[in-house]
Formats: sequence, C-alpha cells, structure tokens
Amino acid sequence: MAIVQGIREKVHLPIYDSLSVDGAKQLRDVETTSILKFFVNVQGKTKLETNLQSASLLPHYNTFEARAMRVVISDLPPEFPEETSIRVEGTKRNADERISFKTDVQRAMDLLADIRDDGERITLAIKDGVEVDEGTTGSTQVDFTEQDVVSALQKDQKGPSKEQISPNNGAGTIIGKIIYNTVTTLYVGEKIMIQMPTWFFPAGAGPYSESGNFTTHGEPSPTATFRFAEPIFIDKQQNFRVELEIPDTDTLKEVQKIYGPFNIWVVLDGYMTRDVQ
Repeated sequence: MAIVQGIREKVHLPIYDSLSVDGAKQLRDVETTSILKFFVNVQGKTKLETNLQSASLLPHYNTFEARAMRVVISDLPPEFPEETSIRVEGTKRNADERISFKTDVQRAMDLLADIRDDGERITLAIKDGVEVDEGTTGSTQVDFTEQDVVSALQKDQKGPSKEQISPNNGAGTIIGKIIYNTVTTLYVGEKIMIQMPTWFFPAGAGPYSESGNFTTHGEPSPTATFRFAEPIFIDKQQNFRVELEIPDTDTLKEVQKIYGPFNIWVVLDGYMTRDVQ
C-alpha cells in the first residue's frame, strides 16, 4: 500500500525486546557478560520476544515518544537437563565413609524433592560411582541428606541458582534476585537518559497473587510502573538500547546459573509517529 505523502499518524504503540533462556539451559548459555542488552540483538526472535525489526533502530522513518519504561520478569517453573552430570556425595550406611556417585541435574533435583517429602534422608544403591537398582550385586547402601544434595548442586557451575534449589524458603526468588541486584540504563544516541536500580521500573504486568508462595514485580496494572516526568524522544534512525548490568561478581555467578524457561522483557511504552498508508 502506498504511503500518503505529508500525513503522519501518532499511535499508542509500545516497543519491547527480551532476553530468553530455553528450558534446561542456563542464563550463561545465552549471555556470558555482566550486561544484559535489549533492543540490540533482535534477529531470529519471535513476536513474543520482540516487536523490533532492526537492531537498535525504529522501523522505517518512524519517531517515538517514550512515556514509561517497565521491566517484566517471568516466574515459570524451571526445567533441568538430564544430560549434564554432577557428583553427589553421601555417607555409607552404618559406616563413617563418604561415597560419591555421578548423576544429572534433573535426577539430583528429584532426589532433593524426595528427601524433603519423605524425611531427613534417602538411601540409594551405588556401584562403581553410579546409581543402580536396589539389591544389585556388589552395590553399597549410601545415605544422602538434603545438605548433601544442596551442597553438590551449589558447588557445581551446572547446578541451579540458590533460588531454584530452595524456592520461597528464605533464599529469595528469581524476580527478587534480578530487580535488587541489577542497574537498568536507557541509552538514546549513546547518551544516558535514565539510570537506576531495576526496582525503580516495576513491571505493571503479569500474574498477581495474595499468597506467600508467589512473587511479582509490581501490581499488574499499566499505571503501576515508572513514567518519565517528560517524554524521551527517539528520532528517526537514532540508535537506542537498554542495559541491565549486574555489578557484583558473586551475584553474577549466581544469576548465570538460572535455568529456563526464563524471560526478561524491557518495554518502552509510548507513542509512535509513522507514515499513513
């Protein structure tokens, strides 16, 4: 359809981009640095992940007035890999001897759940460093406590983050881990337009619950988010991006252990001025 010359329209059309981690993958597999960048890598993404077509640029010769900015973090149950191995150490039954066996992350998390459900410990048959069926000839009975499994998961870089090992029990949540340990910066034309800890930009979207086992980053209302005192103007063909930086090294190591499915969206809410067709 031909463009109507000399006439432009102004529409409420937010722009968004996201960082996505697939199930059984860690954040370190997607981003290895301390800076998570948005609106920069948009190729190959679905409409769920971004509505930009070109990296750091508005479509065609459009302009944009950013009126608000929000950070939305998913709260989905993680999936763990079955092909990634870790070593868990336990105590030989009726003996003061430590014995380890090789397993995968998913099995270790299943063992942890069984221990928490059934009591203080669980007993497995171990032979030649692997788990075998009960009663296997030459196998050894080994007791594993919650601390044994948690310690193994935390020591291994392929283990989940603390928040995924012990969700909602004082270790915090994934959402809290991100918003209280990152700094969000909006750049327009390489100029910093705003820079604040991420808790300054509530999601204003997503699920909400009154229960104590659920966390959300702000009431799910479009008004429950940060709004600029004055609109930030992005001109045609002007570069822009948003960065979430994790300044602390120890926190970065923990955040990189987060398993997906996991998404962080950054939304610039405002008005797009475009040609009429």
